[in-house]
Formats: sequence, C-alpha cells, structure tokens
Amino acid sequence: MNTIIRSPLAFAISAALATTALPASAQEDAVKIVQSKCLACHTQENESAPQWSRISHQRKTPEGWLMTIGRMQMMHGLQISDEDRATIVKYLADRQGLAPEETADYRYAMERRLDTMEAFDDSFFEEMCARCHSGARVGLQRRPAEEWEHLVHFHLGQWPSTEYQALARDRDWFPMAINDMVPKLAKMFPMDSDSWDQWQAAAKPEFVGQWSFAVHQPGRGDGSGLMTVTKQEGDQYKVSMDGSWADGTPLKGSGSAIVYTGFEWRAEIELGGVITRQVLAASKDGMNLSGRVFEAAHDERGMEFTAAKATTGNNQIIAVYPQNLKAGESTEVTIVGAGLKGRVSLGNGVSIEKVLKRSYNSVTVLAKADADATTSANSVTVGGVNGGQFAVYDKVDSVKVQPAFTIARVGGNGGSTPKVQARFEAEAWGAGPDGKPGTEDDIRIGYLPANWHVEPFDEAAKADNDVHFAGRMDAVSGVFTPGNAGPNPERRMSTNNAGNLKVVASVKDGNQTLQGDGQLIVTVQRWNDAPLP
Repeated sequence: MNTIIRSPLAFAISAALATTALPASAQEDAVKIVQSKCLACHTQENESAPQWSRISHQRKTPEGWLMTIGRMQMMHGLQISDEDRATIVKYLADRQGLAPEETADYRYAMERRLDTMEAFDDSFFEEMCARCHSGARVGLQRRPAEEWEHLVHFHLGQWPSTEYQALARDRDWFPMAINDMVPKLAKMFPMDSDSWDQWQAAAKPEFVGQWSFAVHQPGRGDGSGLMTVTKQEGDQYKVSMDGSWADGTPLKGSGSAIVYTGFEWRAEIELGGVITRQVLAASKDGMNLSGRVFEAAHDERGMEFTAAKATTGNNQIIAVYPQNLKAGESTEVTIVGAGLKGRVSLGNGVSIEKVLKRSYNSVTVLAKADADATTSANSVTVGGVNGGQFAVYDKVDSVKVQPAFTIARVGGNGGSTPKVQARFEAEAWGAGPDGKPGTEDDIRIGYLPANWHVEPFDEAAKADNDVHFAGRMDAVSGVFTPGNAGPNPERRMSTNNAGNLKVVASVKDGNQTLQGDGQLIVTVQRWNDAPLP
C-alpha cells in the first residue's frame, strides 16, 4: 500500500506547482538560475547548449523535479526562492518530462490516491525498490544505466540502512543492486524513448474555453457543471467553476492553473471556501481532462474529476448519475458531457418519461424502470453519442465495500498533524447469467446508500477494544474519523489510538438486508509528506 508521509518543507513546496506565476522569459531565466544556483556541485557539459551533469540525464514529472530541488534545499543547503524554484521545475518538466504513455500506470501517486494497493509482476523490483517508498516514484522517472547506478550509490550514502531494509540479511545486496537491478531499471525506464520523442514533436492541447465537468466524491456523491479557462502569461491560466452537487448544493469556485509538459494540469481552486488542488492529465487531442481534485490540507478528501471540452465536434458522454434504478421505480437521471443533442436512451427496461432540463453539456430526464426488468448493465446514448453505463436491477445479490482495504491516521490533539479520515462506499452487484453471486459474470449495479458501522477485525482488536478507541464511523456517509494522537492512558500499556477494524456496510433492498465488509487500519501520523509517496 502507498504510505504518504509529511514534512513541513515538502508540504509547503508542493503548492508551488499551481500557485507561482512564471515570467515570460521563463526559459532564459531558468538557465540562468541553474547556472547560478547549481553549478557549485554540477558541471556544465556543453558550452553552446544548456546541458549539465546529472541534471540533464534524467526525466521526471513536475512532482519529481520539485522533490529533487527540495532535497537539495534540505540536505545540501541550496538557497533558492519560491519563484526561482517554480521557474526551474517548469523548465525541467517541459524539457525533460514524461510522455502521457509513460505516466499512465503510475498517476495514482501524483493524484494522492492513498488507498492504492501496488502490485508488480516483478518481485525483484518490488523487493529492491518498493519497500521503502512506492514503486510509482521509480516508475515516474527515466534515467540511463549510469544514472540508475548513481542512484544506488546515493541510497547507500544517504541511508546506509538501505541494505538491511532491502532484505540484505539473506543476500549479497549491493552486487545484486549494481549488476542486476541497474540493467533492469535502465530497460524498464530508459532515458531515451519513442514515446517521449513523439510527444516532444506533437502539437500540444489547447486549454482555453469551457469544459463540461463531472465529479464524484465518496461520502458526498455526484456533481457537475462548467469550468471556464482563460489564458494568462505563458502556460498560466485563470479558472472558474460553476456547478452543483446532485442535491442542488452549489459547486463553485475560482483559482489559477499551470500546465507542465504540455498535458500535466495543476491548479489551485477555492471551492466553497476550501482550497483544493487539481492534478489532471489532458488527453492527447486536448478534448478531455481527467484526474483527481483534493483538499490542500486533507488530500484524503478528494473527488474523481472528468471533463470534456465544450467545443463543436466534441460530442461525448463523460458521466451518468445516479448509476442505477430498481425495477418498477423512477428517478431523475443526469447525463453529463458535450454536444448532447437528440433522443435519450438508458437501455432496455428503462423508459424516459420526461426531459426535465437540457443544455449543450447535460441533460436531466425522469426515468422509469419496467416492473418486470431484470438486472442488466446498459449503454447510455444521447442522439448519436454513446458512453457511460446505467444499471437496471430487480434485486441486489451482493455488496462490496470500496475500498476493500485502506488506512486512517490519528492526529490532532494539539499536534502539528491533522487526522486523516477514511471514506467508504457500498457497491452493489447482481448475479450474472449463472445466477450465482460472487462469480466472474456478476453485473455491477453501482453505489447504493448504506448503513455503516465498524467491528473488531480479529481477536486481538477485540481484546484491545479498538472499536471504542480508534475513532468513529458516520453511519450514513461512510466517513470514518480516527481518534486523537498520542499515548492514551485509558488503553492497555497506554498505547495510542491505533486499531484494526472491520468496516461493515448494510444495504437494504426490499425485504432483505445485505452486508459487505472491508478492512481499515487506523495507524499513526505521517510526518514527511513528499510530493510523490
């Protein structure tokens, strides 16, 4: 599991990706800053072009370059202003970044998806690289073999205990790292790639205009609206959002954004009085933005974000909510996208009784499911546009808790770190054609309201009374808030308020109540919050 930890400097500099304006001559300024700030340790390799030892032989995401400069500040005494740091990050991310294909498998790290469970086919990579930090941190950089070897030496010089953390007690770790791991990394994540060459030569997306967006937040639900982007200096933009949640509560705000590497969108938006950050990626054709939006002070409080550019010819569906309807019942259904003209269909077994509201970017209808409808996952269409999925069901056969495993962290209590909540949703499923729940042909119905509670996960948790001490579950929203940090004299051995809990969702479907469960580990604070875990 990704464990993201917090340090004051890393937390402060992470905001620089979205908030610091860059001058028009940013490229020239960046070269001058590197030459004045970095050449005390690095050397210039080419007098006629900006090329420097170590620096010019790596490619990274904006977060990766930000971490590099932050490490130079913390460990090597680099003195640099926020503005100069932002200028260098922008320059390096554009000149030595990663192509869209190179980031695709690891975006969860940039998007702060704290409940991600990493799994790699290569157990050697997992043991050698993904034991102390996420494997994504490695996957979001590119180096030649010589630079990967330098990284091995850096780890041993900076953290001599690395050998023991990497299972060195039963293996000759260093020769394995140099002779086996370095060639593997150079092949898995090479400095030179066709993807990067092609992306550098490609036309970059244009962001100015209106974007139809849809969001989903566990514990809050669905929302949609319009995001307006206006051009500022360089790759800077002003952003305003005007929308609402499904219950009618406004979803409005404004802020600023910057684009790195031609497609990496980073923004800081004040939504309803709360500072949030957008970490999004643009599609290659510039017609979509997708990623995650989260609170600046609580990255666990986030929402899925999808947007389609509202421009002529871009006709698509990006979201449908709610996602389901029970046989014999009716509800309002909102379809979000761009260019939504024509007849609306939610598939077999569902009739459209009335169009309630319509615009270029969304359409809301009153839908009714046939009384004899059976469980199916239907395609959604508006005119000639297909997309999204809408489930009709006659009964729920099983319930899954999502996420199935995650963590929360104690905090507060006068300390410097806030509590980190955990958020859950109840996902309903119907038995497929074989009539047996829990098999491969099951049909996803989608999220349904649930009643929530926690239980001891095992006998040890029961003996330690973890349910009482670890925190409180909101029975309606599925949001778990952990207990206070610090030793608790009421607990055995005055331990802290950690715990091992079973999360139980109870979904009522007609006369039956179905349950699903997951696991929640309540653990201690995170002290070092790196931009990449």
